[in-house]
Amino acid sequence: PLPMPLPLPAQGEGCTPSPTWGLLLGGAMAARGRQHPVRYASLGALVADTHRPLLVLLADFNYGAEDYDAEGNEDTKVPPEGSETMPYIDESPTMSPQLSARSQDSGDGISPTPTDGLGTGGERDAGKGLEMRKLVLSGFLASEEIYINQLEALLLPMKPLKATATTSQPVLTIQQIETIFYKIQDIYEIHKEFYDSLCPKVQQWDSKVTLGHLFQKLASQLGVYKAFLDNYKVARETAEKCSQSNNQFQKISEVTPLPTALLYKPIDRVTRSTLVLHDLLKHTPADHPDYPLLQDALRISQNFLSSINEDIDPRRTAVTTPKGETRQLVKDGFLVELSEGSRKLRHVFLFTDVVLCAKLKKTAVGKHQQYDCKWYVPLADLVFPAPEESEPCPQVHTIPDHELEDMKMKISTIKSEVQKEKAGKGQSRAIERLKKKMFENEFWLLLNSPTIPFRIHNRNGKVGACQPCSAWEPLAAAAHHPPCAPTDLQAFVLSSVELQVLTGSCFKLRTVHNIPVTSNKDDDESPGLYGFLHVIVHSAKGFKQSANLYCTLEVDSFGYFVSKAKTRVFRDTTEPQWNEEFEIELEGSQSLRILCYEKCYDKTKLNKDNNEIVDKIMGKGQVQLDPQAMPTKNWHMDVIEMNGIKVEFSMKFTSRDMSLKRTPSKKQTGVFGVKISVVTKRERSKVPYIVRQCIEEVEKRGIEEVGIYRISGVATDIQALKAAFDANNKDILVMLSDMDINAIAGTLKLYFRELPEPLLTDRLYPAFMEGIALSDPAAKENCMMHLLRSLPDPNLITFLFLLEHLKRVAEKEPINKMSLHNLATVFGPTLLRPSEVESKGHLTLASDIWSHDVMAQVQVLLYYLQHPPISFAELKRNTLYFSTDV
Repeated sequence: PLPMPLPLPAQGEGCTPSPTWGLLLGGAMAARGRQHPVRYASLGALVADTHRPLLVLLADFNYGAEDYDAEGNEDTKVPPEGSETMPYIDESPTMSPQLSARSQDSGDGISPTPTDGLGTGGERDAGKGLEMRKLVLSGFLASEEIYINQLEALLLPMKPLKATATTSQPVLTIQQIETIFYKIQDIYEIHKEFYDSLCPKVQQWDSKVTLGHLFQKLASQLGVYKAFLDNYKVARETAEKCSQSNNQFQKISEVTPLPTALLYKPIDRVTRSTLVLHDLLKHTPADHPDYPLLQDALRISQNFLSSINEDIDPRRTAVTTPKGETRQLVKDGFLVELSEGSRKLRHVFLFTDVVLCAKLKKTAVGKHQQYDCKWYVPLADLVFPAPEESEPCPQVHTIPDHELEDMKMKISTIKSEVQKEKAGKGQSRAIERLKKKMFENEFWLLLNSPTIPFRIHNRNGKVGACQPCSAWEPLAAAAHHPPCAPTDLQAFVLSSVELQVLTGSCFKLRTVHNIPVTSNKDDDESPGLYGFLHVIVHSAKGFKQSANLYCTLEVDSFGYFVSKAKTRVFRDTTEPQWNEEFEIELEGSQSLRILCYEKCYDKTKLNKDNNEIVDKIMGKGQVQLDPQAMPTKNWHMDVIEMNGIKVEFSMKFTSRDMSLKRTPSKKQTGVFGVKISVVTKRERSKVPYIVRQCIEEVEKRGIEEVGIYRISGVATDIQALKAAFDANNKDILVMLSDMDINAIAGTLKLYFRELPEPLLTDRLYPAFMEGIALSDPAAKENCMMHLLRSLPDPNLITFLFLLEHLKRVAEKEPINKMSLHNLATVFGPTLLRPSEVESKGHLTLASDIWSHDVMAQVQVLLYYLQHPPISFAELKRNTLYFSTDV
């Protein structure tokens, strides 16, 4: 979503401004309650940050309904057949039977495959997979042959042109030839070699054929494409100048396509290769020798596509003004506008000279869709006030946490019902009704989740207020430390005709087609990753001057990005060496974001809204978390580029199935993985020593830490504390006093997560699930209190001790941003999730973090957190035993 500071236009400019207004960012944003004010080092950094690849990747495919009523009433019509999902299409044959089937609107998304002669069961599945891989490869080979022929045709005039270059009457100079045909010969040779190696393997196809190494080698040579793209603008300009000034070259250009016409061929080829890799992985067994090689090739291809410059072909993203000037679309996206207390979803388009806010009109079926302009502002009129120059923001009405959580619960319930209908082959009408209801609920959540104030000014003095939710968003950051105003922009007023033309172009130029809700996704689209992502942030380079530098890590969860980890501040350096490892829990996550900051210690740089010192954002980057390409066994090192800065990191992934395991420790002399009753008996204590010490340290110096218990500590620090507690190290108190507070909080969470049985026990887990579902408050109270009395004493005393601590943490919510709901989300599954043996029946819904089980686990802990203080003595005195049968 696009976070744009948007002042109002002047009256009478073709659209009507609201008397009071503001903006709220919508879509996949940061979690509620998080505010990380940032500033930009320069206007150049800010403008660079607004650029994202316009090339559509697999992860960026747009599905589902495109129509929405910006006033809040959604229309979930299916897009008309033939509606564009990619900005360009190659003319070569479709390489994937799956994609062919999808374009024909088939139900299952896979084309029919011959199965004659195949056995039953696993044998039939293996045979079908083998046949599917051959079909995918055959289609890809056909399109590869066409592509090679196109490259050959392009290279035809190069040799005679070079031959004449050394004569007395050259058509072109050697330098002009090398510029126009730059890297095309290399691209041709790469694909010719790939085709010649792959073709015989497909012709002699059987289960023993391996070809992953060919795709891996092809992906490793993508740097040639990057060089081709970087040179394209110069090549095109050179070709056009030569064509205008040289009649001979103009005649050659008319006969033979030059690089100007070839631009999309190479990049479309990479896109298609990426899609083919997805299809191949889908039909390749995980134990096949090709599988890891295809994974690696897919990862390289996706990273390449994510990093290429969006400025591939201005004709695709530009509109010509009546004066003949080119107006380039820089970025577009959805946001939520706050006007007179009402939240409305808008689509905002940022052009090189103007920003335009629009909503999609409701149109009859079959009619061309159009946008309606709500307002526009020339960029020359934008003013970014510094914090000290602005008055405090007025309070914006926000929805209470518990209402947002209740809505997530409703969405989870509907998702489960949809899955049940599909499994039982229910009626399509019933499924569509459920999907429509889910869309309405998700849209409500989208409108009401953004909460953090953000303001801008119009040069004419009009004030606007909006609410970005993540430091990831570039223009939101500018509000706190604005860049210098550009000097080459001029103010202007659009006539009604000009405004109509500009608004009309938005539908064709837009790159974001759908509202960012999960109900817009295809059934076979990846639901994201569930489990633990292990990330090592190694180092960074590319800073121009020494600074105090640190990084934060964000992942998306349920459509909103959440800050999960933060490195230490590396002081006064241009090449920080962090080498810190973090373990981040993923909940349907599809992206990892890395943001690099300069720590600011200047007390004059205070945000008036919250009196926090503002840190400067230096750069940021994003990595797609593709389940098929994610390394699970070995660390994979990668580099992410951001505004000239390169951050080196490694990552690997542990699946949710593995992370659900509670494995008892083989050594019963320690505390991790040992029953709580054994530990307390050995220590002759009521609450384990590790729990007491960690809580004491958090309350001493971490209770006001932003994101305490949500932000991950450094994994090596957590493991060091774990080893010290297990060994009963006499220096443990010294270690705790010196250790980062997030590592101590992480150690406490790890202790509860690694208990061989959850703190609230396997035996009582079904009763807790039934008790929290009771509707009658009195029955629920009796049941939930009886369940506490049923716990073993060590478990109950420890739970009550932790409960009171979490309540004290939540009392500091205005400072640490951790509400009771946030704490329940963090600790609920940790304290209730059954051990491996007991949880087998619950794994069917493990692909959805907001399943009944996980949501119920959160609700159980939240119930006790919201309950008046519970005394162990009172519980034991009360002899009223209530049946747990519901």
